[in-house]
Amino acid sequence: MTALRILYVEDNAHLRETIGLLLEAPGREILLCGDAESALVACAAQRFDLLITDVSLPGMSGTELARQVLAREAGCWVVLCSGYEFRHGLATIGPRVRSLPKPFEIEELDALMAEITADLAQRDAG
Repeated sequence: MTALRILYVEDNAHLRETIGLLLEAPGREILLCGDAESALVACAAQRFDLLITDVSLPGMSGTELARQVLAREAGCWVVLCSGYEFRHGLATIGPRVRSLPKPFEIEELDALMAEITADLAQRDAG
């Protein structure tokens, strides 16, 4: 499997750097962005396997960012991070969309990463 390309979008600089470090692992390439608009620029320049984004961003929301990314790359995984509970089904956004309630434990992030990595490896093998 080629490197897992991750785009992590978070407007809080400290949190962005901290989670960025926690996401680092062999076989992963991570790009950090502070807002949805710069994330869209990055998506126009390269393809990502996984978008992890805060929902409450300045300007465009993380949910709208997810919709736009999935319109370009339907097979992309999306993890929406929010302090609020999602009242509408995430499946309406896409089949590979998950939520991660904030604040989250690193074990929750690791479990999601394992699920996503396994799915992408299976897709690459098939």
